Parts: sequence; C-alpha cells; structure tokens
Amino acid sequence: MTAPQTDTPAEPAQTPLDTLCINTIRTLSIDGVQKANSGHPGTPMGLAPIAYTLWTNFLKHNPVDPAWPDRDRFILSCGHASMLLYSLLYLTGYDLPLEQLEQFRQWGSLTPGHPEHGLTPGVETTTGPLGQGFGNAVGMAIAERYLGEVFNRPGHSIVDHYTYGICSDGDLMEGVSHEAASLAGHLGLGKLIFFYDDNHITIEGDTELAFSEEVGHRFEAYGWHVQRVDGNNIPQISEALKRARAETLRPSLIIARTHIAEGSPNKHDTAGAHGSPLGADEVKLTKQNLGWPEQDFYVPAEALAHFRQVIERGKAAEADWQKRFEAYSAAFPELAALWKTTQSGDLPEGWDADMPVFKPEDPAIATRVSSGRVINAIASKLPTLIGGAADLAPSTDTLMKGIADFGAQPGGRNMHFGIREHGMGSALNGMALHGGIIPFGATFLIFSDYMRPPIRLASLMEQRVIYVFTHDSIGLGEDGPTHQPVEQLSALRAIPHLTVIRPCDGNETAEAWRAALTHKNGPTALVLTRQNLPHLDRSVYAPASGVQQGAYILADAPNGQADIILLASGSEVSLIVEAAKQLAAQGVQARLVSVPSMEIFNRQPKEYQQRVLPPTITKRLAVEAAAPMSWYRYVGLDGEVVGIERYGASAPYKTLMEKYGLTVENVTAHALRMLGR
Repeated sequence: MTAPQTDTPAEPAQTPLDTLCINTIRTLSIDGVQKANSGHPGTPMGLAPIAYTLWTNFLKHNPVDPAWPDRDRFILSCGHASMLLYSLLYLTGYDLPLEQLEQFRQWGSLTPGHPEHGLTPGVETTTGPLGQGFGNAVGMAIAERYLGEVFNRPGHSIVDHYTYGICSDGDLMEGVSHEAASLAGHLGLGKLIFFYDDNHITIEGDTELAFSEEVGHRFEAYGWHVQRVDGNNIPQISEALKRARAETLRPSLIIARTHIAEGSPNKHDTAGAHGSPLGADEVKLTKQNLGWPEQDFYVPAEALAHFRQVIERGKAAEADWQKRFEAYSAAFPELAALWKTTQSGDLPEGWDADMPVFKPEDPAIATRVSSGRVINAIASKLPTLIGGAADLAPSTDTLMKGIADFGAQPGGRNMHFGIREHGMGSALNGMALHGGIIPFGATFLIFSDYMRPPIRLASLMEQRVIYVFTHDSIGLGEDGPTHQPVEQLSALRAIPHLTVIRPCDGNETAEAWRAALTHKNGPTALVLTRQNLPHLDRSVYAPASGVQQGAYILADAPNGQADIILLASGSEVSLIVEAAKQLAAQGVQARLVSVPSMEIFNRQPKEYQQRVLPPTITKRLAVEAAAPMSWYRYVGLDGEVVGIERYGASAPYKTLMEKYGLTVENVTAHALRMLGR
C-alpha cells in the first residue's frame, strides 16, 4: 500500500497544458449531456485527470487502426460515463468526429447512452450493466496471457500488452465483480490494471448509505496489488501506473479519490450530478469556474494538437510491432500462419478431420458425453479453443484430456472458473472480444440463469462464445426441481442473436459443435442431456448434417402424404421416432422433424422452411421436456405441444418422464386425439 488516502489539497499536479486538456474532456462531457438533456456528466468530470494521463502517456494504441492486435485494451466498466470515452476517442483521433459527440444519445449516432462494441470505433466492449466491463477485462487479460504463451518465443514477443480499466463503486458492489476479481487474483493476472473511481457518490446519495466496506483490503485479500492516489494529482497517478506495470505477479487496483462533477460550483460532490444534466445555468457557471468560453463543444487548438500526438506515437508503435512480426514470420512461419488464421477468426485446415461418428449399434450415451468426445477429437487441432466449467468439468464432460490447466504451465487451456457462473460468462465475453481465441464455458442449464446478463451482452455484441449447458431437463432426475430446468430453453431462445442447439444424439451433437465453431457472428448455447440417448440409424433416418439447417425432415410418410407432423428437439426426438411407429401401426402416417435449433431454422429461406413444415399440413404436435411457448410459432392454431408448464420433482428420471407425460404412449394418444381417432 502506498500514499494513504487523504482529502487534503495536493501539491500542484499539472502543467497549464495538462489543465487545458483535462478541462477539454470535462466540458465536452457536460456539453454532450446537456444537449441531449440526458446522461451522466459528473463521473466524466471527476475522472478526466486519470483518463487524460492514461490515454496520452501510458495507453499503447493506434487511433488509425483500432483493431491492431497488440494494442492495450481500455475498458470503461462504468459505462454510464460514456461521454468520457467518446471525448477521449474524438480528441485522440479515432474515427469519431466532433459532430457525433454533439449527437450524444440520438437516433443513428455513434455515441449511444452507453458504449457499444462494434458501433463506435475504439470501444472495446459494451458496458453499462455494472460489473460486466470488469469481468470482460479479466477475460481479456486471460486471453493476452494465453496467446503470449502460445505464440511468443525467445527474442520474438508479438503479444505483450496491458488491459486497463476504470470501475466505479457500482461496479464493485455488483456480485459479478467479486467473482471476477477473485478469479483474477487467483490467476495472478499481472497485466490487468484497474482504477477504482472512489467518488463516494451513488444515485441515492453518499456511498455510505449502502457501501462501507474497505475496498482496498478486500482486493488485497483477493491477491491484488493495491495503491491509493489523489485522482487530481497527475504525478501520483503516473507513479501508480508505473508501479502497477512493474508488478508482474498480481493484478493491480489503483484506488483514486475523485470528486463527482469536479469544477462545478454547485453540483460538486452531489448525487444530483450523477445521472442528470447539470442544467444550463450550472453549465455556464462551471465554464466560468474553469475559465472556459461559453461556446458549446469548444475544443482549444492547443489541447487538440496535444491529444493528436497520440496518432503518430500509435502509428510508430504499430509499425515497430509489424517489423517485429515480419522477423517472427521468417523465424517461425508455421506459428505466424496460425496467428493470422486465428486473428481472422477462421478455423485451421482439417480441424474437424477426426470428428467422431456414432453408429446405431454403439451404446446409448448422454449428449454431454458425446460432446466431451467431440471436444477431445478437435482440441488438438484447435489450439486456440480454450475453456472450462464453473467447477463442473466432470459433470459437463468439458475437460480437454492431455492438455494442461491454464495457469499451471504455459499453453494450458483447461480453465477452472470455480463456482462463479456469472464471472465465467463475463470473462468469456472478454476472451472473445480480445480476439485470437474461441472460448467456451460450461455449467448446468439451470445455472444459465446465473449468467444471463453476460449471455445477453455476448448476443448484443455478436461474439463467438460457446456455452455448454448440460443436465437439460427433468431428465436429470433425483436432484429435483431446484436443478431441473423448465423455462430456461424458452428464455434463452428469446435472446436475439443467441443460437440455441439441443441435439438428439451423438451425431447431432457433433454437428452442433460444427455449427457453433463455424458461427462467427454470435454466441451459441449447446444444450445437452444427462440421461443416455440412442444413436439414430442414419441409414434409415436423414443425416445429422441437417443440424446445419436448424430443423430437418428426419423421416417422412410414404409419398410425403403425412397426416400429422411430429416435431421435437434433443431427448424427445427418439420419443417421437417410437411414437411414429405406433401411429403407423394404427394407420396414421407421420412426418418426423428434428428441430435442434430454432434460430438456425429461422435463418433459412422461407422456401426451405415451408418444405419442412408445409402449410397444407396443419396437424402438428411438438414434444419437448420444457416450457412449450417457443413452439407455438411452428405448430400453429391447429397444433399442440406436449411440454412442461410446472416445476419438476425429485425422482428417477424414467418415473418423471412417465408422470409428466413424456412417453411414447402419451404422445401417440395425443396425436390420435388431434386427428379425431
């Protein structure tokens, strides 16, 4: 610990040019919020000295090439302070003109209320839901370390950068930050550096209303390197950053005592400056207090020129890296080729050459077991596939055999996230956002509820994250209703850009992994069983490659003249297969449709969708051991669903399936009733 926290006035901490630049950030921020009549002006004003020091003197970045792989990452976890980030991006020369700051929070602008990755150049992740950016940064630091272990060689370092972040009291109150901070300390992520904006203010008032813990002691207990600084003292900030970068074995937290709405005569240190504009009168008084012209969005030429020096430094840093990469390519051509492949998001040639094929005579196994076999068949060919479970690797079958644990030795990629589902989900997002790797994380489907916020953000950002959710229904049996998912499938299917795949046997599971790994523009949830399922005879039934269309005709009635369509996903596909046999014995011809992924099916051309589900066949019965709501779009007004609309129970799974009507006999009887027989 250094420099004990104090509110006593600091020694003069900045030059006149520093002051000019800092006040430029402050006034741009308050002008953007005031013009929008919406936003959070106080935090950007208080953080301006820290952000200015970091972005102009420490952050390695090239505004002309925001995607340069070896750039430092900057995460504004307190995304409500977005005008701080937009001001920095404009001032340092990113492709974000001043006009966009003037359109803060307006339709079609590049400056939404909270930063959005993929929309605004230079924004590394979507933040705003507090604590998520903190967890993302942990994932980015994990990715940086892993890629360095895989690609760096003595005398050739092509991965060497830091992950910096700013978090607020709100971030550190949220549980996800506790999970992520604990994991980061355990892993010793020495290139992760966070500023904690200790401004003592929340929306409701002083933080003492609900937050009185000693944050520094907590982070020290997590294994972090902790320092304290005056958030207005540039020399202190700079020295703290230097010490943090020198600390290689622990992540760093720099606790900065700041003051919300710094420079405002009447809103300084008040909750009123947190989430509301200062007001026209207070903006005028603040600018007078800072010695600033009343002109809106005024940027002094001297300040802009100073900020824009970052461009040439960034170009030089990237040019130096490019030169080193060329030398690296000459020395290690195979590694360089792999680097280019992984950075593009492509998969190496032949990655699926050893994908397992499951025969009908093979013993019935759970799809979680099928998934484990797929993972281990492809792991050696996908060296940037990295992931693990929230303390459930044996149950989710996600251990990559013969591969070391991350952190145990260089190149290890079995992640042990601990019992931290929320933190795992947030870290996975950071790993994907960093680039160069494909992350996966596993837990039971019921606990997807614990990680829904990062799943939603992965979907919003369209990141390639793979979730392995096992124990997918009441079929898990004796653990009972607390562990038996009912509404989770429908809830996940309601998330835009999330692809949910629930395979019916080993071969569909292999195809599900193929679909997940080749899908670059969004996350994928693989939903897998605990109970054993038979492998369909693909010489009788359609190939499992139909997974790539989301839904496919598994078997059809003679001449395509079906009386009814039976649809199902996952474990219930084998159920409708047997039901169709019983129906046929009674003179009813059924078309069988396997629907492993509604999202993939919905992306298919309408012609294909109608070929699978012809409008002329209105009698349709869907079967799934889950809440039925997501099926009604397919069965229509004349169709029905055999599903579950109450919680499960503790009993052997075969008993549960019988009690809940998920049997061949009940499905057969249901179909006959629909047909009036």
